[in-house]
Amino acid sequence: MKNFNVLIAALLGLCFFVSCEEDGLEVVGFEEEHAAELENYAMSAGTATTFMNSSLAYDNENDWIRSNTANFIRWKHGNSLYDRASVDQSGNTTYGPVYAGYSCNSCHIHAGRTSAGTWNLRNDGTYGSGENGMSAMLVYVTRKNGVFFQNYGRVLHDQSILGITTEGKLRVDWTFEEGQFPDGELYELARPSYTITDWYAPGPDGHVPQPDELFCTVRIPLRHVGMGQMMALDPQEIEALAKQSNYPEYGISGRCNYITERGIKQLGLSGNKAQHADLTVELGFSSDMGTTNSRYPEEICEGQLQMQEGSMMGLLYDKLDISTKEMEDVDLYMHGLGVPARRLGSKTLAVSVTASDGSVKTMTERELVARGEQMFYQAKCHLCHVTTLHTKTRGATLLNGTQLPLLGGQTIHPYSDYLLHDMGSEIMGVGLNDNYVSGLARGNEWRTTPLWGIGLQKKVNGHTYFLHDGRARNFIEAILWHGGEGEASKKLFMKMDRSDRSALIKFLESL
Repeated sequence: MKNFNVLIAALLGLCFFVSCEEDGLEVVGFEEEHAAELENYAMSAGTATTFMNSSLAYDNENDWIRSNTANFIRWKHGNSLYDRASVDQSGNTTYGPVYAGYSCNSCHIHAGRTSAGTWNLRNDGTYGSGENGMSAMLVYVTRKNGVFFQNYGRVLHDQSILGITTEGKLRVDWTFEEGQFPDGELYELARPSYTITDWYAPGPDGHVPQPDELFCTVRIPLRHVGMGQMMALDPQEIEALAKQSNYPEYGISGRCNYITERGIKQLGLSGNKAQHADLTVELGFSSDMGTTNSRYPEEICEGQLQMQEGSMMGLLYDKLDISTKEMEDVDLYMHGLGVPARRLGSKTLAVSVTASDGSVKTMTERELVARGEQMFYQAKCHLCHVTTLHTKTRGATLLNGTQLPLLGGQTIHPYSDYLLHDMGSEIMGVGLNDNYVSGLARGNEWRTTPLWGIGLQKKVNGHTYFLHDGRARNFIEAILWHGGEGEASKKLFMKMDRSDRSALIKFLESL
């Protein structure tokens, strides 16, 4: 155990039973007496659907967790481990010596996306690595031939406990480009450029990676919405989608990512490039937080300067920081999170939208959301953001073998096919191509992002940064970054009347 007392620990409160907050609606079960309330909602994930629109919309146990006492106790324990700063009962840190986040919750506040570190304003006036004990982003660095840099690994750890040298810091410079829709409405896109500063110098020659030999790509946290349902997906259905996902008239052809983990070749589902076959709880504790465990027993800075610094400070590395049972409780917590129901909109609230010709249309919120759904289909978004999938009969299995059959046999609406698609390299010179290979996924290929819960991100996490590195500051920018297989849908969106574009955004906000 790392024997180092915490100087500052952000201990976040837990909330397991939450009453109505803001415009939040909590409904337990699907009893007939709730029929009038449920009329305003659409089921997203079968029995795992929850009905809360507040800042805790992602961070609720689903119905089958709460109805089983043993599961609920483990779920609460997993929630505690997920939320707390990584400190053991003696007050010693279990994270570090270097890390990216000091707890799961530091990057995934309320099981969502902590504000993008790529837009974090630093003390020197630039953007990038935080100076407050977390970054809320993962910085991947490789040589241009794809080989990792010795002594740095695949992830640059830009945070460290007091007295330890970080591996480096990320600086982000933004380039802005204006454009306009065919009807004259203006928009702006922002492209990040990454530089690593403050490299620590390992080895006798003091060599550090140089910009001309470096590829760098950044990931901001994913929402942990629907993780259990994703793990319970029927792989045969996903593979069948890959065979059917060939729409040459729109340039679309999705494919599966297959990866080998624990010696087994499996269908990848998890991660921005579907590069994992599980929820990466063990990897997250190790790589993101520096918390040793049975699967990754070595410190992430093993053999580096930071290990020597820690030993000089009295750190001990003789015990694992977290047990497999504890990690499985975290895995259960993530599998057991509810999925927010889709909000259909009010039948009485009047909203006004402006058309391309300047005229103003007035309709109910329900009508605007419904119109936006029509536009979603008209733009062919559904060809990749597939609306309906199914979970396999046996449900899912946790990392230590616990079966979750109650996740099985469900009809769900994640708005994703979980396949890889070429997202293009042409926008602002580079597009979304990050030159980072993950399994079979090339640099320009990305897994279709599940959209369920996306409309509540601003309420849960206070921002609307989207895409893998947070470069999109709102829904419109996220759509306009679609190139490659997304180019046809982007062009259809751009050609829409301004009122229809507004309706489509309103539909996304309803998910």
